[in-house]
Amino acid sequence: MTILRLFLPLFILVFAAFSAAAEPVLPKFLTDVAPAELVTGADAFGAIREDVPVAPVLTNGEAIGWVFVTSDFVSTTGYSGKPIHTMVAVDNDAKVIGVQLVKHSEPIVLIGIPDAKMKALAADYAGLDLVAEAQSGGTSHDLDIISGATVTVMVIDDSIVRAGLKVARALGLGGLASNTADTGPKFELNPDAEAAPDWMTLEGDGTLRRLALDIGQVNAAFDALGDPRATERALTEAPETTFIEMQAALVSHPAIAKSLLGDAAAANLANWLEEGDHAVAIVGRGLYSFKGSGYVRGGIFDRIVLIQDDLSVRFRDRMHKRIVSLAAVGAPAFTEADLFKIPADSGFDPARPFRIQLLVQREVGAIEKVFTTFDLGYELPEKYLRAVAATPAPEVPDAVTEVATQDEQAAHQALWKRIWLDKKTSIIVTAGLLLLLTGVFFFQSIATRNARRFFWFRMTYLTVVLVYLGWYANAQLSVVNLMALFGALVSGFSWQAFLLDPLTFILWFAVAAALLFWGRGAYCGWLCPFGALQELTNRIARALHVPQWTLPWGLHERLWPIKYMIFLGLFGVSLMSIEQAEHLAEVEPFKTAIVLKFVRAWPFVAYAAALLIAGLFVERFYCRYLCPLGAALAIPARLRMFDWLKRYRECGNPCQTCANQCPVQAIHPTGEINPNECVNCLHCQVLYQSPSICPVVIKKMKRRVTVGTAAPRDLTGHPNSPKSQPAE
Repeated sequence: MTILRLFLPLFILVFAAFSAAAEPVLPKFLTDVAPAELVTGADAFGAIREDVPVAPVLTNGEAIGWVFVTSDFVSTTGYSGKPIHTMVAVDNDAKVIGVQLVKHSEPIVLIGIPDAKMKALAADYAGLDLVAEAQSGGTSHDLDIISGATVTVMVIDDSIVRAGLKVARALGLGGLASNTADTGPKFELNPDAEAAPDWMTLEGDGTLRRLALDIGQVNAAFDALGDPRATERALTEAPETTFIEMQAALVSHPAIAKSLLGDAAAANLANWLEEGDHAVAIVGRGLYSFKGSGYVRGGIFDRIVLIQDDLSVRFRDRMHKRIVSLAAVGAPAFTEADLFKIPADSGFDPARPFRIQLLVQREVGAIEKVFTTFDLGYELPEKYLRAVAATPAPEVPDAVTEVATQDEQAAHQALWKRIWLDKKTSIIVTAGLLLLLTGVFFFQSIATRNARRFFWFRMTYLTVVLVYLGWYANAQLSVVNLMALFGALVSGFSWQAFLLDPLTFILWFAVAAALLFWGRGAYCGWLCPFGALQELTNRIARALHVPQWTLPWGLHERLWPIKYMIFLGLFGVSLMSIEQAEHLAEVEPFKTAIVLKFVRAWPFVAYAAALLIAGLFVERFYCRYLCPLGAALAIPARLRMFDWLKRYRECGNPCQTCANQCPVQAIHPTGEINPNECVNCLHCQVLYQSPSICPVVIKKMKRRVTVGTAAPRDLTGHPNSPKSQPAE
């Protein structure tokens, strides 16, 4: 963040130059993409409609579908902070007939994963049925993830589905119609409404809705799938036996909560829900559990999902509470009774109909299952609602602003939150590593007291960083991240773009804080996976007696500026073209060695291997002389608030022990530690306390021994001592 302050005036000027109103991007890409490349057999695109940024796809002059670009309808901001533009064609039945990834600025794709692989993934969306997506809440298709590009893939998937549904509804494709709730009267919960106190009345007036299935119905549903394996494994109980009876009610309405749960439980529910949250009560009995195996694992309730139009809400254990007892008079006995929270950011509207979809599974093999679904429809009775005063519709200057609504912001927020939940384990591990490192830095005197223990602790820590943060989680920071930040600042900054990659976000936040306390070394020396790889391979080389080269101080000092020149060059190029700068940032071997694990074209692998081989002879060769990220972090390192590394007056004059043993030669011959080059390995602090290496400590130890042995003589041999006088 300190770097931002240094260049803030420049950012403001550039941002002003880019602040023009956004226009639909479809016209540009229609001229860049041949119709046949998008849709087989197409030969032309028609004129763009005035009301919606879509154009007909033509074959011999006849329209066979409609083409649009996802970024004209939904937020498609990727990790780079820039939109991912995907061109999509749909036919009149609301089926996707062509997809092409036309433009993006994703760093992982630009300098890592082949662009052809991402385009092939996008093209595979041809055949997607948007009607089925609307009915399932966007969950009727499988998501294919490319290792190392999870965020990019999820953004592309989310944008194709949501933009496709908006276009289909706007054009009435496949029988889909626009949401009438956007143009008709608005309703909200009426807190003054009252609910009946007894179960039978609540069922009769629609406050409670029921789904009842018997064995015969379930067997018939599996027979209809046409899978003989499912038919062969039909349930053998009597057809009229209850398979499941499930009932639901929207208990975020206070009157319904009090009627079903009682005053005390309703008050607890109100405290549990935050502003904008809602909750549904689901109760069930029979042979089948609606909670399913996901609840046992402490994860997702995998048998139920709430669906409203094209949004879906899956419940996790933290969104769940058990119902101890039902307070409504005449309530039946249920084997399961639970509350499920619907988060405020999900976009759920309690005044509109929704459904609870129940997934029923049947084993057809040792590990294989087939599935079918049943719906429990729910609509809150009118007596619990009241009309909201209509507000004048704002003027809509163009089609782009017409679709930029709060719903879009909520959908984008839901995307990054889903990513964070999916990476919960990695986030916990990363937070643990950061806390452990913080403790080491704050109590470094204790941590470095035993040289051998500290050495193995550091080697273990670096191994975890390399294997887990690097090769497993791909949490390798890069100078590309800084250029992406710059690009976001000049094109419209959004926190949500950076929240799409939780580990990178957490690490950058930690780096920003560490720069104020310890300088660049907290990351470069401990948390950089490629730095860990260099140090670990160098330690192996030392164990194999590979000779270590110490560069003359004059040459070493003149090689330092190279990395600053590289960084400034990249930054200068980024002012003209961020895409070109990201290509030139291939000077970093991080994507090859860490993200792609050396599975790449041979020139990239040879370059990364050459740097590692150089590091076998000169420890952290790349970090010392070539790393633009280290240079970028070193600039604000001068502004750190504390100086934690302890030194003696004798350091540098006459003692040169620390300077000679510093792994990266960051200590001047005169004894000063250069914070721009120090990686905070704390080796100098190990030497600072060493009773066998540090001359100052050795001298102190000798003095203590001398004083300790002299003390007894003073007590017994001093001339004034009674024991020293001659006997009379």
